[in-house]
Amino acid sequence: MQIDFSQPCVMAVLNVTSDSFYAGSRTPDAGAVERRVRACLDEGAAIIDVGGYSSRPGADEVSPAEEWRRVAAGLEVVRRLAPGLPVSVDTFRASVVRSAVGRFGKVIVNDISAGELDAEMLPTVAQLGVPYVAMHMKGDPRTMQSLTDYRRDIVTEVCDYFRRRVETMLAAGIRRGNIVLDPGFGFAKTLEQNYELLSGLHRLCELGFPVLAGVSRKSMIYKVLDASPAESLAGTVALGWECLRQGATVLRVHDVREAVDTVRIFNKFRQ
Repeated sequence: MQIDFSQPCVMAVLNVTSDSFYAGSRTPDAGAVERRVRACLDEGAAIIDVGGYSSRPGADEVSPAEEWRRVAAGLEVVRRLAPGLPVSVDTFRASVVRSAVGRFGKVIVNDISAGELDAEMLPTVAQLGVPYVAMHMKGDPRTMQSLTDYRRDIVTEVCDYFRRRVETMLAAGIRRGNIVLDPGFGFAKTLEQNYELLSGLHRLCELGFPVLAGVSRKSMIYKVLDASPAESLAGTVALGWECLRQGATVLRVHDVREAVDTVRIFNKFRQ
């Protein structure tokens, strides 16, 4: 699978869960999944990202079998309605990746742990030859918000982490052209650190890999606005533009139409 990450595009979130942090994104049953997928397609998503395990702080544990059941339900709908559309699987478990590729063909792997939570992930991705989104995080979703102490500034920490991690990925056999980096906004970072990371995002982009930015309706927006995730669309659009301006090429979002419009206007602006 070859995906062109050189130009800005929109990755739509499909949460086949009942406990994701933004209630408006939850699709816990088959009807909700199908409605969501149809909406993403109608609004211009370039990729649909299917997840069955909420990574919000303090999220409940989900068994591998239950995660796969949820992911398979989402993938089945995407493949049925849009057979040629690139699809990604939001998981840190190699077993889920193997099951997804075995049943539905090649997918993009979107791993919040960059292979740190499952020793089989990097070898599995290498063997399957699929694109791999590696995200920066410390700990796991249950512990990450207690792990926000860094020796140096957050941008330097994240960039140095990825320099080391990329070497590990390459050593595992993952092709350089299959690697995408995600700075992990909101994962093991304070509010202030999120904005420091945003202001220095161009430094991560300068490492030479496509960068995915996931800021959609996150606490770094609604805490500043003294609002809720449901009231954070305008803030999401604003930060999405800034991510594009600094060099990110993938916006992972809940609100597809608004993000697609942002990308279209950004492309016109930079002509």
